[in-house]
Amino acid sequence: MQDTRPLLLDSDFPPIRRGQLDTLQVNLGYLCNLSCTHCHVNAGPDRTELMDHETVEQVLEFLQRHKIGLLDLTGGSPEMNPQFRYLVTEARKLDVVVMDRCNPTILEEPGYEYLPEFFVQNQVVVVASLPCYMEQNVDKQRGKGVYQESVAGLKKLNAVGYGNDSGELMLNLVFNPDDAVLPPEQQSLQAEYRQSLGETHGIIFNELFVLANMPIQRFGARLLAKGQYVDYMQLLRGAFVAENLDTVMCRNLISVDYQGFVYDCDFNQMLAMPIIEPNRSAVNEPIVTDVTKKMPVHLKQLLDQSLTDNPIITGEHCYACTAGQGSSCGGALS
Repeated sequence: MQDTRPLLLDSDFPPIRRGQLDTLQVNLGYLCNLSCTHCHVNAGPDRTELMDHETVEQVLEFLQRHKIGLLDLTGGSPEMNPQFRYLVTEARKLDVVVMDRCNPTILEEPGYEYLPEFFVQNQVVVVASLPCYMEQNVDKQRGKGVYQESVAGLKKLNAVGYGNDSGELMLNLVFNPDDAVLPPEQQSLQAEYRQSLGETHGIIFNELFVLANMPIQRFGARLLAKGQYVDYMQLLRGAFVAENLDTVMCRNLISVDYQGFVYDCDFNQMLAMPIIEPNRSAVNEPIVTDVTKKMPVHLKQLLDQSLTDNPIITGEHCYACTAGQGSSCGGALS
């Protein structure tokens, strides 16, 4: 697989710094029951990388010490990590809101029938990936039969109360295009999703998040293989909106990989671009921003460190977050 990483490291993206940290995004591993064409994590059924119990305990300690309000769980399929239930229940005991980035087909897999009730018991915010409301497009992007399995999973969530107007059990869907284009305007596409899924399947949900595809891992390799990389980067750069710099997700979030190493975002994690140590950014020593020379920073090194105003490592891929309406793990920025 061709790698876009060498093309992304050298960039003139504007410098930015972190604000108040309120979200810890944790990648529980790259194991997944699907192998999607757009996946920036390169996840799949053959991946074996999973967060262990010791690292989960360090995550919980970090949440408590830093008084983090939101634990954002991702993967792979985070539910496939044997530590998933323990982490969720212990985080909820700390009064931390837990968000699960769920591939809804996991609810159809043997051994995961418990998930809907477990989500309800812990008031987990479910963010379910459904890259289109049309069956043909989903199956092309994610595999044959995935659309119908996704629909079945979403119906199970609706059946236990997810997606209604009460706001107590939040079900948000995620769209991302399969081509080298920017996603449509979020509100208008959300209306299309509501109409199509409601009329066809009786499915309800709270919000739709639209994400721009990152030119890394599988999607980046596709761009290179098809000769589309340069055009896609020109599209992202040409659609740059400076105002989006104020609300990009890395302002209030850090990303932790399955081994406990820390990055400014999930995309930097996949590009092996580690976070800058906070104590280095506050002294007169030069800050090492060359990721080829930086040592990874572990979560346990940051237990007593403030990350406020810490410099954020950026690259060419960051233009995907600031293009047009903007893109983040919470959908459009504007």
